[in-house]
Amino acid sequence: MLDYFGQSPIIVRSSSLLEDAYGNAFSGKYESVFCANQGPHAKRLQEFLSAVKTIYASTMSEKALRYRAQRGLLDRDEQNVAVGAAGLRRLLRHVVFPQIAGVGLSRNPYVWNECIDPAAGVVRLVFGLGTRAVDRSDDDYTRIVALNAPDRRPEGDLDCVRQFSQRKVDLIDLEANHLVVARFPPRWRARGPRLPLHIFASDDNDASSAEDGNEKRTLRTWCSLSTNCSPRRRSSATCARCFGFFRKPTPIPSTIEFTANFPGPDPYKINLVQCRPLQVATDGGTIELPETVDRNDCILEAHGAVIGKSRVNLIDRLVYVAPSVYGQLPIRDRYSVARLIGRLLHLDEPKPPEHVMLIGPGRWGTTTPSLGVPVCFAEIDTATVLCEIVAMREDLVPDVSLGTHFFNDLVEMDVLYLALFPGRKGNSWNYAFFEQTPNRLAELLPSDERWSEVVRVIDMPRDGATLNSTPMP
Repeated sequence: MLDYFGQSPIIVRSSSLLEDAYGNAFSGKYESVFCANQGPHAKRLQEFLSAVKTIYASTMSEKALRYRAQRGLLDRDEQNVAVGAAGLRRLLRHVVFPQIAGVGLSRNPYVWNECIDPAAGVVRLVFGLGTRAVDRSDDDYTRIVALNAPDRRPEGDLDCVRQFSQRKVDLIDLEANHLVVARFPPRWRARGPRLPLHIFASDDNDASSAEDGNEKRTLRTWCSLSTNCSPRRRSSATCARCFGFFRKPTPIPSTIEFTANFPGPDPYKINLVQCRPLQVATDGGTIELPETVDRNDCILEAHGAVIGKSRVNLIDRLVYVAPSVYGQLPIRDRYSVARLIGRLLHLDEPKPPEHVMLIGPGRWGTTTPSLGVPVCFAEIDTATVLCEIVAMREDLVPDVSLGTHFFNDLVEMDVLYLALFPGRKGNSWNYAFFEQTPNRLAELLPSDERWSEVVRVIDMPRDGATLNSTPMP
């Protein structure tokens, strides 16, 4: 195979009986490895074999086994094959990447505007390799596009568009002989074919204040990646046709991975990388919102960034991480808090809570503790609602993930996600309720009583009042 591909980069990925079957997504549970495939034949062979072993070993990783146990699949036969594929274009002299890559879902669980039709589907776009669209990136964002309303952005205003836009790109550097993460430097434009930046980005009129106007303009333009590309009706229609084709054999929703390039006279060329079933919860019907809610009875209200179908849940346990206290903890203690939360959500109780709501500062599931709470999804997979608060301490306001960290896991497990922006219109936070209501942490986990100022566990009486979880429009 190496003789056939020559020194073209190779992507090694898995295809297994369980991950490609109906009913279970396995999203991100098995590895994919990029081989730059440069240098002497013996060296390239060694790196390729190492990638194949990595793929097979990932079927026995902790996250894969936890997922199989949760889905009742530990006793099922699992056979995996490593697939090698080449075909990435060398767009510039020393780097290889597609101009656009993305993930498409035929069912859109992320409906942020009344104009959006969930049945039309949604795509997540990035510039460069699709690793940023598939995997979680703590330091960057993807572009989310509803296929029936591509002009409707989830961000509230232009400042949010700039803040929640892609700034880095994943690519294969042939000189370094491995995958690298880089910012978008303007000098690339002089080292290869001219990149059609007007397709991928919008202009920023604030660039005139920079010392180097051209460089500042390009970088600021890059921050609005895909503003012009994604609303192109023809490309949206192409993705919609793809989903229509995959729905013909079966009505089960599907997910695809794809790349796209703009080679010249043709408007674009889309390459399908993968198609597999998408595990989503079925709609539960229309939800009637309460006509009036006394402000004293409303402990939290969020508008805008919401993932998940409408529902009414009777929340019987809140796990709250106090932003101001958590923000003062050293890094090692933040990992301890994450492990504590994992234990809390998997307690062996006589009558475990049916619906648990997690509320905390910054990004749940981050690998960078300064940005939020570094839990893995297996630690919080029993939660019903997940809330990220855009607050930590007076001198630090963290970015939230807007659902990108656990996007596929949230969809599959039917977890309601919301982001709370204190001080923004339509957002409210009853701080006194969380700080003054009795904390059950020491009772549930006596050995972790020292964390009572950081983590608060609030249980509602089983025979009394409960908390209603109702997404607001």
